[in-house]
Amino acid sequence: MRKKVSIIGAGQVGSTAAQRIFEREYADIVLVDIVEGMPQGKALDILESGPVVGSDSQIIGTNSYEETANSDVVVITSGVARRPGMSRDDLLSINMKIIDSVTKEVVSYSPNSIIVVVTNPLDAMCHIAHDASGFPRERVIGQSGILDTARFRTFLAQELKVSVRDIQAYVLGGHGDTMVPLVGYTTVGGVPVNELIEKERLDQIVQRARDGGGEIVALLKTGSAYYAPAAGVAEMVDSIILDQHRILPCAVRLQGEYGVSDVFSGVPIKLGASGLEEVVELKLSQEEKGMFQHSVDAVHELLEAMNSIKNQA
Repeated sequence: MRKKVSIIGAGQVGSTAAQRIFEREYADIVLVDIVEGMPQGKALDILESGPVVGSDSQIIGTNSYEETANSDVVVITSGVARRPGMSRDDLLSINMKIIDSVTKEVVSYSPNSIIVVVTNPLDAMCHIAHDASGFPRERVIGQSGILDTARFRTFLAQELKVSVRDIQAYVLGGHGDTMVPLVGYTTVGGVPVNELIEKERLDQIVQRARDGGGEIVALLKTGSAYYAPAAGVAEMVDSIILDQHRILPCAVRLQGEYGVSDVFSGVPIKLGASGLEEVVELKLSQEEKGMFQHSVDAVHELLEAMNSIKNQA
């Protein structure tokens, strides 16, 4: 019997993640959205690709949560993107309500599931999902560092003209602007990257990875990235459903690791069938510690803003 994965939000990220997971054939999928007809149409389209890609998985679209019952993994992509004229607090207020509502629906039907949060601002939304679910920290995990790491590895591969498969890299901290690249742990075929690329050029590549989402938004003009984020979701679901015990950079609630407590932040973790199995603690330089603390401080600012919004409600 196949596992069951539900994806809440049938926008570009959600539907693309559904397609990638469908093609892996290890799970049946439920695609949920509030827009009538959209998840049903996208699910049917993906289902009809089965004979071509060789997948007998089943996928359905729905506007309700009943069909998500007893999911093994639930991926939450619901939420709105920041639009022109919208303040950070406006975005926070809207997405807080969405994630709180969605999570409570999810938990009522799948109390034993593992939740993967994708909605931005990621670290803050993980806090909302964790609080709303009442789940232990092992079962609420954010998809952040996989995407930043993928961008970093992509640009390094382009620079060195090597396969992305031969580049090992990790990032810590928040998604995007405050990500902390661990250059000392980045290798190319086992060779430290700082032995292959001059520091000035390496700093430029790091900054491009940080700005990766903004670069795509500027090019698309009317949307944001979804192929790479969806691939990151699928990699996490792979590791959970197939119990792969992969070491992946994900957002989890830290409980003393890296000297931080009660804050979601991106760190390397061991990810398996029970969710978070272990936080992998790496030795950081003083500079990296400072950057990581800056990233954690940025999450604290978001949490303070969310508390202020709650108090005003």
